[in-house]
Parts: sequence; C-alpha cells; structure tokens
Amino acid sequence: MFIITESSYETQEQLNGIIENEKCNPQLFDLTQGLVFRCHIVYYKQISSNNILSDNDIIIFNFHHAFFDYPSMNIFLYDLDQAYKTGQLTIDNDTTLRYIDYVVIERQMSMTGANMFWLDALHDCKLDQSLSLPYDRYRLSTQHRTCHTTSISFDFDQDLSHHFLLYASSNYIKHKHLALATYFIFLFKLTNGEKDLCIGMTVDNRYRDDLKSIIGLFENVIPLRCQLDPHWSFQYLLDYVREIITNSTKYSYFPLQHILNQHPNVSQPTFLDMSFQFLSSMTRSDNKLIMIDDSQLTSIPFAMNINDFSLQIHHDLNINQLSCTINASLDLFNVETIDNISQRFHSILKQLFTSVDDQMNESIYKIPLTLPNEGLLMQSMNNTQVSFPSLVTCIHHEFVCQVMKYPQKLAVELDEQTLTYCELLYYVQVLSLTLLNEYHVFPGEVVIGIMAIEMIGGVYCPLSPRDPQHRLHALVQQTQSRLVLVHWLTKNMLKEDIISFDIGSVLTYEYVISDIDADRLSNVTVTVDDIAYIIFTSGSTGIPKPAQLGHRNLAQSIRSLVLIDLFNKRDTVVQIARCSFDIHIQEIIGTIIIESTTKNCHIWNLCGPAETTLQSLFHQVNSINDGQSIPLGKPLPNYRCIAQDNFDQPQTVHSDGELLVSGAGVFAGYLGRDDLSAKAFIYINDELFYRTGDLVRMDNNGLLHYQGRKDHQIKLHGQRIELGEIEQCLLRTPISGCVVIKWNDDHLVAYVQSSNIDEKVLREHCQSQLPPHMTPSFFVILDKLPLNPNGKIDRKLLPPPNFLSAVADHSGNVPSTTLEQQLQQIFSQALHIESPPIDVPLGQLGGTSLDAIRVLALIRQQVYTNIDIGLLFTNPSIRQLATAIEPLLISN
Repeated sequence: MFIITESSYETQEQLNGIIENEKCNPQLFDLTQGLVFRCHIVYYKQISSNNILSDNDIIIFNFHHAFFDYPSMNIFLYDLDQAYKTGQLTIDNDTTLRYIDYVVIERQMSMTGANMFWLDALHDCKLDQSLSLPYDRYRLSTQHRTCHTTSISFDFDQDLSHHFLLYASSNYIKHKHLALATYFIFLFKLTNGEKDLCIGMTVDNRYRDDLKSIIGLFENVIPLRCQLDPHWSFQYLLDYVREIITNSTKYSYFPLQHILNQHPNVSQPTFLDMSFQFLSSMTRSDNKLIMIDDSQLTSIPFAMNINDFSLQIHHDLNINQLSCTINASLDLFNVETIDNISQRFHSILKQLFTSVDDQMNESIYKIPLTLPNEGLLMQSMNNTQVSFPSLVTCIHHEFVCQVMKYPQKLAVELDEQTLTYCELLYYVQVLSLTLLNEYHVFPGEVVIGIMAIEMIGGVYCPLSPRDPQHRLHALVQQTQSRLVLVHWLTKNMLKEDIISFDIGSVLTYEYVISDIDADRLSNVTVTVDDIAYIIFTSGSTGIPKPAQLGHRNLAQSIRSLVLIDLFNKRDTVVQIARCSFDIHIQEIIGTIIIESTTKNCHIWNLCGPAETTLQSLFHQVNSINDGQSIPLGKPLPNYRCIAQDNFDQPQTVHSDGELLVSGAGVFAGYLGRDDLSAKAFIYINDELFYRTGDLVRMDNNGLLHYQGRKDHQIKLHGQRIELGEIEQCLLRTPISGCVVIKWNDDHLVAYVQSSNIDEKVLREHCQSQLPPHMTPSFFVILDKLPLNPNGKIDRKLLPPPNFLSAVADHSGNVPSTTLEQQLQQIFSQALHIESPPIDVPLGQLGGTSLDAIRVLALIRQQVYTNIDIGLLFTNPSIRQLATAIEPLLISN
C-alpha cells in the first residue's frame, strides 16, 4: 500500500527538484502492486542514522489520486495529528463501513434512473466541440499536454465579498450556486454569445454521513449543461442554475465513465477541460497548518490536475472573505490572456453585486464585458470630429471652384493626350448641354456618366463592359435609367431597346457655349443632399444591391482623405480601378476636385464598403510594425467605427465583433430596396450606423484588424462577392442544390448536386449571367451534397477540388499556332503542369494570383513587353490570350 523512502539535499534548488519530481512523476507509484502512497523523508545534507529529524528536514506525504480525493486530506491530517499526540488512532464505533464496502454498495445500486437522467440532460449536446474562448493557439488532437500551466488569483474586496454573501443569504441561495451562475454568464459573454454551455464540476460524492470519515476516492466529475436564453435576467438564470445543480447532484453517483459510454462517438469530451469548483475553509486544506510540537506540516499545491481552463472560488468562513483563481493551460493561452480574462471576470462580479446600475434585472446579454480602459480606448479611436473651413457643396461645384483657381493646370492624361482643368470644364459643359437639350435629362434621373451628369443633377451609375449583356440589361432596368452613355467600343454591348448615347460624338466637334447655355446650366438646382451616384454591390438573394450615395457623402469623404494627407493638390494620381469598384470615383472625381493631376510613394491601407462612401478606415503601412499583418487602422475624420457582439453590445479588445460605421459617408439606402436598407441600419444612442457584416478585432493601440465575415460574403482579388448571388444564379439551371465557397483565397469553387448536368453548361450559364470575377473557377458535381444533423449543407465535408482533372478532361486540347505554343510553355512553367490544355482558364488549372503574376512576367520577357494584367484576366485561357495578343504584336 505504501512506500517509505529517504534522500538528502544541500541547496534549495535540489529540494525544489525533489518536490517537483514528487508532484509530476507518475512512475513513483505502481497501481498493479497497490503502491498508491509514499512517505518521502528528505534530510538536510545527510541521512540521519537514528531516524530523528532535525531543523530543515522535510517529510513529504504523496498520495495517488486513485485512492485519495480532496476531502480525504482532512481525514488523513486529523488521524496523523491524533496518532502523533496519543500514539494511537481514535476508533469511531459508529463507523462500520470501509472503502471496499462502499465499492460493493455502489455496484449493487440501481443505475436505471441515473442513466435515463444523463441521457436526457446531454441530448444533442456537442460534447466534442470546444467553447470559443480567446485561445492564443490550438492544440491538435495528436498533440499531448505539456502540463505547463498558469494560475492567476484575485481577492474580492470587502465591499464585493459583503454584497455577494448578502445577496446569497437574502435570496436563500447557496454560495456555490451563486458563483456558478456568475461563471455561466461570464462564459456566455467571453464566448461572444454561446448559449449552450457545458462544463465539468467535481462533486465529493459522499452522499451518506458514514462515508465522510473514510479515506478513498469518492469524487466524481459530472457535466453541468446550461442552455441559457440571452434575454433572461440574472435572477431567472440563477433559479435555472439552482435547478440544474440540484437535479444533477441527485444523480452525481453515476460514474463519469458510464456517462461517457453513453456517447461512444465522442472521443474527446471537451467539458472535462472546462471546470468549476467552489471551496470553503471547511473543506479546503491548502492553508491549513498541522503543528506537531514545533514542526509544521503544510500542503504542496499540485498542478497535474489543472484543466485547460478552470475557475475556483474560495470562501473563507472565518472572515467572510472570497477569492478567485483562474487556472489555464499554457499550451492554449498566454499568461497575458489569462490575466486579461481574470480582470474581466472581476469586472463582471463588481457590476453584478456592487454597481449602482440594476444589472440583476437587465437581460444578461446587456452585462458589459469591456474594461474601463477599453472604453477610453474606443472613445479615443472615435475622436474624429473635424469642422471643415468651408461649406460642403455639390461635386460639380467643387470641380468648378478648382477650375477657376487653376484653369491651366493639367487635369487628365491618357495615351499621351492631355486636358487642362479649363478644357475639361468645357467638354463637361458641352456634354451637359447635350443631355439637357436633346435627351431632357433633369435632376433626379438615373443615368451613366460622371461630371457632366453631376452638373445637370443626374445620378452617376457605372456599368462594367466586362459584364455579360443580360446582367447589364438587368442593372439598367433596376435603376430605371432613361439613357446610357457609351463609348464607340462599347455601344454594341447593350440591347436595342436601351437608349444610349455615344459620348465621343459630342467631344469631336467644336461647340460654342453661349450665355444662354451657361445660364441654363447655372439654373439647374442640385443640393448637397441629392444623390450623386449609385454603385452596385453583390446581393445574397441573387439580385445586386444599388447603394445610393449623396453629394455630401462624397464631398466629405474626399475631404477626410485630404485631411489625413492621403493625396493633395501636388499629387499625380494614377487611375487603375475598374468602374465596378467604387474606388474609381475617388481616383477620378476626388482627384479633380482637389486639383491633383505622386512622386513620393506612401502605401496606405484604406478600406470600407461602398455603403460608407469609398473608405471609412485608414492606416499608413509601416514595414517595421506591420510585418505580421496590416491592420485596417482607425476611422477617417468624421467617421466613427465600433465593434459589436452578436447582441449589439460593445465588443472587448482582442475579441471579434461586427464592424459598424457611422458618420459623414453613410449612404442613403438601397434604391428601391427598403427591406434591405432597414436590415443594414441600426441606431445607437440616436446615431445611425451601417452594419458592414465584417468581423474586426481591436488591438491595444486602438487599431482594428480584419477577422473575416459574419455571413458568406467574401473578398476575392479586391472585389466583395455575395456567394448567395452565385448560388441563386446556378439554381436557375436544372440542378437540385449547390453551394459556392472560396478556396485557398484565390478560387471560387461551386459544388453542385445533380446526376445529369455538364460542367460546360454550368460555366456558360454563369458567364452569361455574372461578371467574370464572380464566375466559379471550378465546378464539382456531386450526387448528393453532405448534410449535417440539422439538414444543412456541411461545408467542412465538401471534397477538395481536383484541378488536375481539368487537364485530363482536355488532354486533346493542343495548340495550333506558334503563339499558342509559346503561351502553353509559359503556362506550363508558371503552373508546373505539363502541356496544359489551351481552352481551360488559368483559374481552372489551379492558378493563383501569384501564378498570374508569374505568367505575366514571362510573357513580358518572351512575347510582348507591354501586356497589361487586365488582358490576362479577361482572356484567361491560352487560346483566348493568344487571340488578344496577336493584333498587338502585328501593330507593334
């Protein structure tokens, strides 16, 4: 049963090594031989020959948990004290049970009721799914624990202890129940609103009085499941927790292994890594001293049984003082993270029990988790209010002001042709008069164009010539446009029933602007609150959403960019964004209205959805500080940004929350879609915010970092895409189901459920309905899409796309010209594919954006120096690219 061993030490370091070995070395015990107790006598400098202890000698009692639980410690210490003082043990005649008797009784007990209770209590509980705690790293299932842990403790101050205990006694609630209810609220907030919480709780299981004086392993770990409603009050939750503890404790004798056996498919139950323990001075012996003459015996804390994350609350009955300890695995958490978690739990306790606000009767989702310093950090981040020196005016008025100040300054340059500000104004006025006189376009009409449209009070809405004709027609109908401005290269892309006007026909002849013409233009009434432009964003219902932005939005947004010195009147701005990307408005209109025509290069990370006018966040990239990742940054002047949890409450630092934006650039809603506009807006303290759907996380410097999306919207090659729009397009083909995902940050992959459809049909359908950047690179056709137990598509079980199959399916696809052969060799070199088929697009071959850059560089070296990457994206296959390059080679 026991081992007595002796050793010696000379230094404190040696003694610490001996104690650490006793704590962590499982080989010191031999369960097969029944050796579960050790008495280790450690002498200072040398082993005594007369077995008499001297100063600085140590006795270590070490017990294996297989026969010794925590309450056994008090029994052992009492018996040891009695044996030393009297030379014998006091026999309790009332105690006839031994530990072996308890084992026999337990085996004879009926477990039917307990079995049914635990089956029902854990029905549909995801026992193998970890709670979403703020982990710093994740341990793979194949990795073992290192046993490296950290513990952080804090004492309840006198006021907090008093109010905690007073609330318990006033409401006839056990201290343990009150502490556990608080812990469940804390986990709910810490996991950003998880409502089904399951943790482990240790019970002493000494349910009979005659078991309370027996040394042995009686303890059991039971799962405590709390399925809370975020709208419950604290008092309601407390009653609920009291009920589940009472019911669970009634069946706590049911062995943990039997509970786990009820769920054979769960190999790693995560509730065992999350625990709660309430200890009182009546049962806790950590600080209890046993004096034997002048010798002192004390407990050595052991870390072997610390879970991945556990919380202990200790109540000292003698002085009515409470303290809390949070233990955590360093395999998963940094010490700083646990310290932060500890501060948050302490903060919630203060809010619940000592705050002047009546948090007890509030819905639990409203209890804030933010710390006081975080509130100050958020206020500082949003201290962006700026008053501009002049009144905000309409876009075309801002433009005319710049013309009057710098009439001969270069405004536009394209293909070695230039226009000064004065010349640009002339052509804008000519086009404006044509629209007024011949097409009767007046304020409030939705048309295509830019400055001329703004000058006559129209609304600018860009259409991309890359979009298929069907989509262009749908967008024109959605905006109810009466006129589309076109170029001679694009006029044939529209259907005949759409009225269009070739802008080049006006700009190629001389036109004298009379005083009457000038008066007519000046008499057009446009206000800063009128809509300036409409930009389409991807829509999850399959219909693009037309976001309306006003003159005030755009003018103030541009001024905010100037205020942070993003660009100024000394800069030359290169216009590169596609017209379907709202940044082109900043590059064109923004440049013109601040007199820009850069030589010193700075890299800025600017971001924001179209609904907030161009951008809402900015960060100047620093190559030293931003080596790991580039943050989104801080709000622009006159913008405010906050991160909210799933219940529209402020999110804490280092936690993911939805980005909400308010301020000068928030749009006027979606044209003709009041339903979508209502969902997009939220008022917070009488201030209108736009819900972006982006998940962000704030760091200690007040910088926001992008963390993903709340929904299935993605960003691919700079374009925001609603995957639902692609899925709705595919569902208009004869298939029974589909799901589209982003694969490896570079591809759209469509998974289609059908038994009789061809990939070519799907691709051609998408190409005829969707813009090129929304057409999937790859189609995976399945007999049946994988579903989860709730009947929804399980994206985790979707098979990876086999890009090599595209090569095999087109093995006979060979080049027919010298140029195609050259390009095939280049594709082969860049993609590491032997003889890639010439009709398969780059994306279908598994090519990434980096591969596209490699292809472009090789073409410039070997075929054509001046090729633009846009030509590669619009002609992604070898045959298409050869057809596009050939006339360039001839003209060159």
